[in-house]
Amino acid sequence: MTMRIEVDDLTRAEVLGLLQEHLDNMYELSPPEQVFALDVTKLRAPDITFWTVWEDGLLLGCGALKELGPAHGEVKSMRTPRALRRRGAGRAILTHIVDEARRRGYALLSLETGSHVAFGAAQALYRSAGFDDCGPFGSYLENESSVFMSLRLANAAGTTGTTGT
Repeated sequence: MTMRIEVDDLTRAEVLGLLQEHLDNMYELSPPEQVFALDVTKLRAPDITFWTVWEDGLLLGCGALKELGPAHGEVKSMRTPRALRRRGAGRAILTHIVDEARRRGYALLSLETGSHVAFGAAQALYRSAGFDDCGPFGSYLENESSVFMSLRLANAAGTTGTTGT
């Protein structure tokens, strides 16, 4: 069996269910004012590309890339279903997003994740992909429920980007 990653139009019931699981879980773990997960309407914005990961018709995960500027992207909506974790889908979609950010010429890729212990596996995944802790970026403000991370990418000239956070 081979995983397939595809751009998704956010209309299939399985995908909508996974996104609802994601939102519900975020509200379980963080104060409402510090939940930055996007709902389906916001994920359909023109500056966001959303992908799903499938294996033999089974939805294994999702993730999105939001353009913050010409050289800066943000990882959004990374999720694998609770019942289907530890199959490599999270790493596959993160690798896909990082590769797409490089293809677009971004110098920096950032993300916000939770600080609750339940986010430990996600933080470990991001760190294993080269993300480092950083301060808030974009419109985020420092808060006790968030961990901010970034990954410097090679720009078109092949050197490390210099865009700061």
